[in-house]
Amino acid sequence: MSYGYSQSLVLANKDADAKSLGVALGRKCIQLGISVAHVADYFEVSRMTVYNWFKGECIPSTDLAVHIERYIKAISKK
Repeated sequence: MSYGYSQSLVLANKDADAKSLGVALGRKCIQLGISVAHVADYFEVSRMTVYNWFKGECIPSTDLAVHIERYIKAISKK
């Protein structure tokens, strides 16, 4: 069950650099209500990693970047 996003995560994502792929992913997931747990499972990373991407505190690996870009495009069509 998803409980939505905390206010602090939403604000951290909003304040983060939009050029970051992880931040862009976060903005789209927040907008569409896609849970951190789902993203973590999908990319086979920890939820903490996803939170850090969303907040711009770390950058997704080069190996995942292409997959994340495709994922953002796919969910944007919904």
